[in-house]
Amino acid sequence: MNFFKSIFGSSEENNKKSLAWNPLNSMEQLDEIIEESRSVCAVIFKHSTRCGISRFALNNFEASYNIPEASAKLYFLDILTYRDISNAVAEKFDIVHESPQLLLIKGGKVVHNESHGQIDAREIAKFV
Repeated sequence: MNFFKSIFGSSEENNKKSLAWNPLNSMEQLDEIIEESRSVCAVIFKHSTRCGISRFALNNFEASYNIPEASAKLYFLDILTYRDISNAVAEKFDIVHESPQLLLIKGGKVVHNESHGQIDAREIAKFV
């Protein structure tokens, strides 16, 4: 039953975690994220709002995310609306674009990235 809830949701939406997502919607933010990552890890989640797999990966990530807010800052990138920023992320960090995709930036560099079914908040915690 939990499998179906993770795909289709449930009427128990009040139990869902609310993560402190910061929208990534300007090119200037990329340099700010790099600088910021020298003191706190930055996580960029690249999401396609039209893709069921991307929605599934996002829901699973949010459900299992348990990193203190002071240890990592979360950024949400809607790749359909901000495709130019998504391309800039791929170029700046020398990472092949995928969606859904999660990048963990520490010390100005990507230290870990995952895509699709490999996106796992517990794995990210190992790098923070």
